[in-house]
Amino acid sequence: MSTFASKDLLAPTPAALKFNAEEVESIVKKNLQAVIGQNPYEHEKTPQWARSIIEGCLDRLVKLSKPFKYIVNCTIAQKNGGGLYNASSCYWDNTKDDTCTVNWENKTMHVIVTVFAAGI
Repeated sequence: MSTFASKDLLAPTPAALKFNAEEVESIVKKNLQAVIGQNPYEHEKTPQWARSIIEGCLDRLVKLSKPFKYIVNCTIAQKNGGGLYNASSCYWDNTKDDTCTVNWENKTMHVIVTVFAAGI
């Protein structure tokens, strides 16, 4: 008889199930580069860019298989000398939920992507 305790060796570790802001930031930045890259700002394209950024981020986040519901917000603004301020707030459980905001820019635009992760 074996003394080896039966254990699910494929079960993820608790650390692997936690929100990792660096991992999320990397996903968002790669997606921004793929969708917009160095393209110049074109107002007519911003709805499609925002949709592609959000959908691409959500697709990659869900594939992480972590116990979260995700909300992704994307703001795209032309660099024209005007100011830009973006704020978000949530009421949640600080022990289970988290957020990551990525500021990204190229020569003609600023993009702010915020990912909210609500633990389930």
